[in-house]
Amino acid sequence: MPSFSWIIPLLLLLFCLIGSSQAADDLPEKSSGGVCSGVSAPGGCPINCFRADPVCGADGVTYWCGCPDAACHGARVVKTGACDAGNAGSASVPGQALLLIHIVWLFLLGLSLLVGAF
Repeated sequence: MPSFSWIIPLLLLLFCLIGSSQAADDLPEKSSGGVCSGVSAPGGCPINCFRADPVCGADGVTYWCGCPDAACHGARVVKTGACDAGNAGSASVPGQALLLIHIVWLFLLGLSLLVGAF
């Protein structure tokens, strides 16, 4: 039976690299002007709004309560209005791909524990 002891360190390295690239993309950018340049994070999150004022974040998520809602989530706003369908944002690896990799990693870890590899 082949030994798969090299898979765990390789996957750990992969997650560290993906996490560091994602963290670098999440750093706030200082820009003069912009869609929500004068809006700071509100005192209470989450935002409750009575009318939709959608803005599109750099992460590809539509924030329906406008700039204060995006500021609550720490997102940089790229345009007013809802995001286009299929917009994956400006991150190098979309959030859905990271979630899928995380699920596969947990499945493999659980399977290896059941089989008795550890």
